[in-house]
Amino acid sequence: MSNHRLLSVVSTFMMLIIINTVSFTQPAVGYNVKRLGAQPDGKTDSTKAFMAAWARACGSNQSATVYVPKGRFMVGGLQFSGPCKNGAITVRIDGTLVAPANYFVLGKAQYWLGFQHVQGVKIVGGTMDAQGAGLWACKASSLKICPDGVTSLAISNSNDVKVYGLTSLNSQMFHIVVNGCNNVRVVGVNVVAPGNSPNTDGIHVQLSTGVTILNTKISTGDDCVSIGPGATDLWIENVRCGPGHGISIGSLGKDLKEEGVKNVTVKRVRFKNADNGLRIKSWGRPSNGFVDNVLFQNVVMSNVKNPILIDQNYCPVHNNCPHQVSGVKISNVKYEDIHGTSATKVAVKLDCSKKYPCDGITMQNVNLSFKNQIPASAHCINAGGKTSGFIKPTGCF
Repeated sequence: MSNHRLLSVVSTFMMLIIINTVSFTQPAVGYNVKRLGAQPDGKTDSTKAFMAAWARACGSNQSATVYVPKGRFMVGGLQFSGPCKNGAITVRIDGTLVAPANYFVLGKAQYWLGFQHVQGVKIVGGTMDAQGAGLWACKASSLKICPDGVTSLAISNSNDVKVYGLTSLNSQMFHIVVNGCNNVRVVGVNVVAPGNSPNTDGIHVQLSTGVTILNTKISTGDDCVSIGPGATDLWIENVRCGPGHGISIGSLGKDLKEEGVKNVTVKRVRFKNADNGLRIKSWGRPSNGFVDNVLFQNVVMSNVKNPILIDQNYCPVHNNCPHQVSGVKISNVKYEDIHGTSATKVAVKLDCSKKYPCDGITMQNVNLSFKNQIPASAHCINAGGKTSGFIKPTGCF
């Protein structure tokens, strides 16, 4: 074969490779909400433009991007539902989503921005400002009838969802909820609400497997992270919490038949001026729920009211649970390298179920003091386990 013909064959072969490669790596199509009619003035209702962008992205046969440019976009309830024709949609937010100032507009909805039955969605950047202060004031007043309020971002019945760099401000209720999902990653999120804002949990996970929360800062009026029934294989790392009610497993055992919580890792967490640090709580009434295989590791407490707490006699307003015992079985919980300061004398409190005592509790290198100078104390009931390394306060096992 001549050199000219050989070069021609090679060139043709290389061209076919390039064509095939391009056909499999087509760039994502983009849908800019502003070009679809959204107004970045923070006042004009842009809900239809956002929904139009999602409909086009979800209906695309190739990967797609919903783009929110800089500016403030007022939107009502957004329901981004699947299944979609592609498994690679990015919602890129460079601006701010603003909830309606009238909290009754969203009052009867469950969430403000919801993703359900989707796969492979990425939510990147941006700010969600739910303007929750008006509703909180309403709830604080006994003279008004107030709606419950909505979760700012809800991800439900979905797989392989990622949330990167999102800021959630002043949610009416929970900031972020992950429910009925597999493989969700929440990374670099910033949650901000006043310490007295009611029911504004930072991130809530339930009935989900393989959820990861990393490099996140949460300041809010309720749990920084709350872990509900059916949460398994959960990894929480490098989280800062305060103000807030800590990282809480529970409350569990509200229902007689309930999914358990297992395989939870919480490490490299800092609590500052929080009501609680590491908490497990269950209702004081019958249930088949359980907590098993939990690791709390490398945690720093700074002026935390209840650094280590297991409360199995949870009974708010003494309704439907007085004089009963929790049926939730708590076992194999390890506290390792926990140190810092307690804002109360009792730094470790394990108040476990009389019927199903906590077992397999391990404490290794725990060093907690009261106001950084006075020895703290421990109070433990119906709890069995062991200690190793340096332990302060002592007295549990």
